[in-house]
Amino acid sequence: MGLLALGGCVQVTAPDKPIVIELNVNIRQEVIYRLAADAENTIDQNEDIF
Repeated sequence: MGLLALGGCVQVTAPDKPIVIELNVNIRQEVIYRLAADAENTIDQNEDIF
């Protein structure tokens, strides 16, 4: 019984290339949202210009 437990060995190795996680989508949405809010505030404050 003891030999059966030692027969299934699993090896874990690190990948050759680094793992890349891209977060561009979230950052871009936040910047666009902030610009839209700034534009809305500017229009509200300067109604006579627009």
